[in-house]
Amino acid sequence: MRSQILLAVIVMLFAGNALAADASKPNIVFIIADDLGWGELGCYGQKRYSTPNIDRLAAEGMRFTQHYSGAPVCAPSRCVLMTGKHLGHAEVRGNLVARVEFPEFPEGQYPLSEQAVTFPQLLQKGGYATGAMGKWGLGPVGSTGDPNRKGFDLFFGYNCQGVAHSYYPPHLWRNAEKIIINRKPIIAYAKQPEGEVTLDRWIGETYAPPLMVAEAEKFIAANRERPFFLYLPFIEPHIAIHPPKASVDRFPAEWDTEPYRGESGYLPHPRPRAGYAAMITDLDGYVGRVMEALKQAGVSGRTMVVFTSDNGTTHPTSPTARFSAGGVDAKFFNSTAGLRGYKGSVYEGGLRVPMIVRWPSRVKPGTVNDTPSYFADWFPTMCDVVGIEKPKDLDGESLLPVLLGGATPASRRPMIWVFTEYGGQVAVRLGNLKLVRQRLSTKQPGDWEVYDLSQDLAESQNIAAIHSAEIQQAEEVLRREVSENRRFPLAIPGVNAPR
Repeated sequence: MRSQILLAVIVMLFAGNALAADASKPNIVFIIADDLGWGELGCYGQKRYSTPNIDRLAAEGMRFTQHYSGAPVCAPSRCVLMTGKHLGHAEVRGNLVARVEFPEFPEGQYPLSEQAVTFPQLLQKGGYATGAMGKWGLGPVGSTGDPNRKGFDLFFGYNCQGVAHSYYPPHLWRNAEKIIINRKPIIAYAKQPEGEVTLDRWIGETYAPPLMVAEAEKFIAANRERPFFLYLPFIEPHIAIHPPKASVDRFPAEWDTEPYRGESGYLPHPRPRAGYAAMITDLDGYVGRVMEALKQAGVSGRTMVVFTSDNGTTHPTSPTARFSAGGVDAKFFNSTAGLRGYKGSVYEGGLRVPMIVRWPSRVKPGTVNDTPSYFADWFPTMCDVVGIEKPKDLDGESLLPVLLGGATPASRRPMIWVFTEYGGQVAVRLGNLKLVRQRLSTKQPGDWEVYDLSQDLAESQNIAAIHSAEIQQAEEVLRREVSENRRFPLAIPGVNAPR
C-alpha cells in the first residue's frame, strides 16, 4: 500500500514538473494580414483611420522598419514563411491552382510536397498544440499540402485563396470537413456599368471572418494549460470589398464621390474608400479580440505575438484606371507611404511590410528596429524561441538576438526573391543596395536596376552604371542560390539558361 502511495506521489510530482516545464515555453500567435500595405496602420503613418489594437502591439513591443515578405503575392509568400526557404529554393514560387497538375482537386493551390518541412511540424513534434484559422493556400484538403499534414492539429477557414475572395463563401473547412455557411454565397466577381450601386446586393447570410476569430478564441481557451502555436492568416484587406454595413457607416460619406462599378475586377461597391477602411479597422478589431482572449486565459504575459502582412497593397490594373483592382484607392490612403510598386512587384511597395513583435519581459516595449529581415527568417527564429534544433538547409537567419537585444547585426546573407509571375522578376538585397530585374519572361528582359535604399527608399534613382561589381555579385548569388523548379521556371539572363 505504501509503495502504491509513493508511486502515485512520484507520478504526480513528475506530471507537475512536466507541466511546469511546458508552461515555461512561450506560446506563439502569428497574425498575417492579407495585402496590407506598408502605410496602412496608424503606427506606420496612416492618418485616415485608426488601428488602436495593432498600434498597442507596437507600443508594447518592437516595430520593424525593414521587414520583407517572402514574395509579392500570397501563396509563395506563405511558402517562404512556412518552410524557411527563399524564392530561389521554395517549392511554390507563384499563385497556381492545384488542378493544373492535380485535377482531382477542384479547389486549392499547388500543394507543398510530402518532403517539405514546415516549422509548425517541428513545434507540433516538440509538444505544442497547433491551430490555424484563416486562409491557407498551400495545398487542398487531402493533398500533400493539407494543413493537417503540415503541422496543424486544427485548421478552420479557407483552404483556397480563390474561395477567400468572397467574405460570404459557400463553405469553410474544419480540417477535412466542409462546413456550409452560405446556401446562397456571394460570388466575388461582378460588374454594374449602370444604375445605383447598393451595398445590400452584395451582403450574404453569414459573414465568414468572425467565425474564424471565434475559433481562435476557443483555441486559446482550450489550450491555456499547455504551450500552443496559433497561426492567424486573416483575409483582410484582400478584395473583394464587402464588409458589413455597420463597419462601412463608421466613415465619412464625403470620402466617396463616386461608386466603384467593378470595372477593375471583383465586386461593385457604393462606397469603396469607406469599405476598404472598414476591412482594415475590422482586422484591427480582430487583433483586439485575440489579445483579450489571451488575457482572459491568463497567458498574455507568456505569449509572443507577431503581426505582419503577406505582401504589399493591392495594385492598379492600368495607369489610367480610377480605381486599383477591386476598387482600392491606394493613393487616397497613401497605402505605400512613398514606396515604389504594389502587390505583384519586387520593388519595395510589393515586398516591404509592417512587422511587430510583442513578447512581455523579453522584447523591450516601444522599440523600433531597422534590421533588414524577411519571411525566411521566421523558421529559424521560431526554432530558437522554443528551443528546438534548426534544420541545416534553411535560408533565413534567426531574429531572436535582435528581438532580445534590439541590436542590428553588422551584416547578413543576401535576401533573394525569384518571382515567376507578373512578367518574371528577381530582386537581391546586398546590404543597403537593392538590385532588381524586370520582364524576364518577355522577349525583351529588362536590365539590372540598382537602388541605394539608405538614400533612396522610393527607388527613383537607378545607379546601376556605377555598381557593376555589385551586379556581378548579385548574379553570382543567384547562380548559387536558385535551384531548378519545374513547375515555376524562370530564366535569368547571365544566371541560368532557359529550359
